[in-house]
Amino acid sequence: MRTGARPALALLLGINLFCYLDRYILASIIPAIKAEFLRGDPDANGKAGLLTTAFLVSYMVTAPLFGWMADRFSRWLIIGISVALWSLASGATGLAATFTALLVTRIFLGIGEAGYGPAAPTIISDFYPVERRGQVLAWFFMAIPVGSALGYALGGWINKLLGWRWAFFVVTPPGLLLALICFLMPEPRRLGGIAHTERPKANWADYKGLIRIPSLVTNILAQTALTFAIGGLSVWAPTYIHEGRGQPLEQTDLIFGGILVVAGFISTLLGGWLGDKLRPRYPGSYFIVSGMGMLLGFPATIAMLYTPFPAAWGFVFLAIFFLFMNTGPANTALANVTPPSMRATAFAMNILVIHLFGDALSPWLIGWIKDHGTWNAGFFTVSTVMLVAGIVWLSSSHALVRDTEAVERSPQGE
Repeated sequence: MRTGARPALALLLGINLFCYLDRYILASIIPAIKAEFLRGDPDANGKAGLLTTAFLVSYMVTAPLFGWMADRFSRWLIIGISVALWSLASGATGLAATFTALLVTRIFLGIGEAGYGPAAPTIISDFYPVERRGQVLAWFFMAIPVGSALGYALGGWINKLLGWRWAFFVVTPPGLLLALICFLMPEPRRLGGIAHTERPKANWADYKGLIRIPSLVTNILAQTALTFAIGGLSVWAPTYIHEGRGQPLEQTDLIFGGILVVAGFISTLLGGWLGDKLRPRYPGSYFIVSGMGMLLGFPATIAMLYTPFPAAWGFVFLAIFFLFMNTGPANTALANVTPPSMRATAFAMNILVIHLFGDALSPWLIGWIKDHGTWNAGFFTVSTVMLVAGIVWLSSSHALVRDTEAVERSPQGE
């Protein structure tokens, strides 16, 4: 661990919490959005799903550009500008007077997060050695379930007290403060195998070589399948539990958010810890932990659909717990098989693919299936893809070992 690692990790963790809080406030207030802008529309659920799709399309399309920039310019500057942009976009969401305006603000939210997403994990990877990276990145990605849960809970609570617009207003000032702090952070040097030697910049041939790393490709494929499933589930779960299972919306937001915090927090840290702990004995442990989580998460998700409430909350807990076990290990594996000079671009490529073929489609798909069928049909269709993710990860563990060793032996290695 290098000097300045802990302050950088703490700041990036705080930003990541607000990133997912801003993102999932929307999911908690979809019924209010539909009531104001889509009342009486027979395709209301499909259109509401497009709000998430608009965000994700702008996020994934612009991420490669920001990834390329993060490999060449100050990452803290890029992150600071990005956090400020998405914070202002969140505030603008609360000002939207039409459904079209809502779509536009979600697009700018996506652009802001695209600047942050590829750069942040690479700063952490530069600060911490490979043998500790799984646990540290697990702390960073722990912000996904915790921030998402805070978004559900905060959105539902403020919607009841002040209306849905204020849920977006209150997150803007803290985001701008975090952006300001980024501009004061020193850029970590991207050290190579020889101490105090800067890594060479990657060229076009190096970037083309990313797709020739077998475990990188299979990791992205597995994360795409997972993102397809969890993206649809996370957007529609509170609305499904409220409208499809008859649970009060405010209570649903609070319980679902609480489960997401506890199950997601424990599981994300456990997954990172298991990946690092098992690595000396099972070098492909990051994929093994990720794959087993998916295979266990699928039956828990299906059981949730057919179990009466309140007992179904237990399966909601198990489904979330197993789904988040992959977060630390899968992203650690991505960092470990990628040369540091191309790491931000690799994360950006991952963002592009997993969202293009993942959760840019599934929220709309579940909404469309519900408009023309049932909630259970939509959730069953999407969650089946979890099995694909688990199988891909487990079958690729040997390739992960070879690719990690190749990076460690390379001149740009750890």
